[in-house]
Amino acid sequence: MLRVTPAFDSAKLMRDRDLPTPVTTVRRTTFTVLAGAVERPSGRLGVVLTLIVILMAVLAPQLTAIDPFALAGESLRSPSPGHWLGTDALGRDLLSGVLFGARSSLLVATAVSVLAFVCGVSVGLVGGYMGGWIDDVLVRTTELMQVMPRFLLVIVVLALFGPGLDRLVLTLGFTSWPVLARVVRSETMVLRDIDFVIAARASGAGAAHILWRSVLPNVMPTAIVVVGLLFGQVLLIEASLGFLGLGDPNAMSWGLLAGQAQPLLRVAWWLSVFPGVAITVAVLGVNLMADSMSMTVRRKSVRFGVAERAPVAGD
Repeated sequence: MLRVTPAFDSAKLMRDRDLPTPVTTVRRTTFTVLAGAVERPSGRLGVVLTLIVILMAVLAPQLTAIDPFALAGESLRSPSPGHWLGTDALGRDLLSGVLFGARSSLLVATAVSVLAFVCGVSVGLVGGYMGGWIDDVLVRTTELMQVMPRFLLVIVVLALFGPGLDRLVLTLGFTSWPVLARVVRSETMVLRDIDFVIAARASGAGAAHILWRSVLPNVMPTAIVVVGLLFGQVLLIEASLGFLGLGDPNAMSWGLLAGQAQPLLRVAWWLSVFPGVAITVAVLGVNLMADSMSMTVRRKSVRFGVAERAPVAGD
């Protein structure tokens, strides 16, 4: 007697195993992870600190009418009602410098994070899904980029071609993606063997369609966490370069303010304290958010039955 095999119901199988569905959109998964930033008290604190820094950058022209490079009063004036954070050695208002410095620092960190995200996710997805010689080439390239001393490379590039935000962003962006690529590759290598990806492949879907519809939404949570940690690292690197005098001289930054305050630590404490507090608040806020989102990703992974898929950078 001929036995008829029932059709493979991938949707039912995914419901039974409580796995993420292939129709999960990038927007939905991104929102889920970002919402995880406020699930823990530390995450909520991070959100508040980050919002304060963002508001400082956005509302800088409204919060102060003084140009950060303009001479606004007597030099080395301590904090007072006329200059709430004091003035520097040239008589420039420090409050204006801190507010407008937030713009440069956040601009560099955001641009580098976006560039690293595009490169890292693309390399990780293609290498992890395709395998074979393509994966070997991409892995060797990733390892080559990862062993390069990023900070030293940035210093050499800026010394050869001159300081500038564009050169800083490009150099940091093209040297910051390897960690993200390795994490995304590990996730992709697990996801490519999960049932809904196998079902999509069996139905004749192309690699690009599978990566976009089924794999990318499921690697986005971890990728967002890694980029959050990277954002804080870039803020510190940008401040360090400004402190060494390798930042853009035409753009106010927190590192530049801290570097100019270094010879005056004993006579003008406010010149180093307030830029340092701004850097600390920005980095701490982003790291607390990333840590809270990381816990959300871990909990979702346990729920989906793939808790040991890949480590999140920083664990």
